[in-house]
Amino acid sequence: MNKLVKAMIAAGLVAAQTGALHAAVTADEAKKLGTTLTQVGAEKAGNKDGSIPEYTGGLTTAPAGFDKSKGVRPDPFASEKPLFSVDAKNMDKYANKLTEGTKALMKAHSGYRIDVYKTHRTAALPKSVLENTVKNATRAKMSDDGASMIGARAGIPFPIPKNGTEVMMNSLGRYQGVSYVVPKYTAYNVDSAGKLVMASQGAWTQDSPYYDESKSEAPTTLSRARASYTGPARRAGEAIMTTEPLDYSDKGRRAYQYLPGQRRVRLAPDLAYDTPNPSTAGMSTFDDVNLFNGKADRFDFKLVGKKEIYVPYNAYRFTYHDKPEEVFQAKFINPAMVRWELHRVWVVEAAVKEGKRHIYSKRTFYVDEDSWITLASDQYDGRGQLWRPGFNYMTQNYDVLAQTSVVVGHYDLIAGSYYINLWPSTGGVKISDTMTPESSWAPDALAGQGVR
Repeated sequence: MNKLVKAMIAAGLVAAQTGALHAAVTADEAKKLGTTLTQVGAEKAGNKDGSIPEYTGGLTTAPAGFDKSKGVRPDPFASEKPLFSVDAKNMDKYANKLTEGTKALMKAHSGYRIDVYKTHRTAALPKSVLENTVKNATRAKMSDDGASMIGARAGIPFPIPKNGTEVMMNSLGRYQGVSYVVPKYTAYNVDSAGKLVMASQGAWTQDSPYYDESKSEAPTTLSRARASYTGPARRAGEAIMTTEPLDYSDKGRRAYQYLPGQRRVRLAPDLAYDTPNPSTAGMSTFDDVNLFNGKADRFDFKLVGKKEIYVPYNAYRFTYHDKPEEVFQAKFINPAMVRWELHRVWVVEAAVKEGKRHIYSKRTFYVDEDSWITLASDQYDGRGQLWRPGFNYMTQNYDVLAQTSVVVGHYDLIAGSYYINLWPSTGGVKISDTMTPESSWAPDALAGQGVR
């Protein structure tokens, strides 16, 4: 066998091993979307015992009392009572529907429980996003060894995922509106002694050029975000801005930071991966935001499959509550404030790639089939010990057909502390179908917004 033939065989083996990672689904497979599957790829039918209902279009009607100008969304299920609660005493009965992190919290903290409510499949998206998602099924592809995507636009990239990387790209590319602002958020830390501390306060703005269809040319940017800090006093005036491309090999990630003491904007490539996040006073990493974000090149993502899991869902009471002292208790969030429901989630296990480093040796992600939000995660330290279980407290924005999925926190099982980032409370969340002006994303603009 000559060298050329050997090379061709080797190339074919590589293509066979990696082709599923890069290829779009066939037209025949895509026909499932809108029939047995929803247009974003979820199972349309409910489960066997009816505890997960059939998907019928999501929540698209605002309840009485909603004032759109304020961005605070009343709980449409405020009158409902828990079906049952799960704690350390009865957790064995429900173990197959609990994340490892949830079980660990029940074992670690007396009094920790989850209140399980009736499941409502509230996730709803605009018609254009649904239509583009169906198109993406046959045109979106992975590139850059799974860290980038090409061919997708203005919809969920891979509604029929074939591997864990595609599931995580769907979570990164989920629809949250073309632009949204949390005008006054607070990040709270609760230390091991139960002391409640404001880690940061400010405004959060995120644009998704990927979902902007006002321009004819294809987008090159997935999303861009800016945090402008107003508190505590020592942080006031600081600002951070990040830009995530669709194709990292063509256009890399950009991060900038403004520090009032230096009076200049600096390029900050270290604001990524496992660098401690200043918004939470270092209790989380930059890629802990939204439970996972940034370039997906330090982990191998294995698709385990789909499971029915109890997760925080439709968490309006928690998200918009006006008294933090009633919400943030010692050791854990007041269980009465958090609504849990049974939902089908994609389970993805992530392990650090050979030759790469990260403070988490392994991570398990639980991604909602209806919205593609990562709703929970289990994160392990270098010894393989469960360290930081995390949760995303999503709500459906029934007025604009998008989800709010930025209210995220992790529990530190080793330190006995926890945090919540981007808690909007009565400041609300405002969503727009138009992006903020391009000039506001220039580095010089970051300096102007941070001046105090």
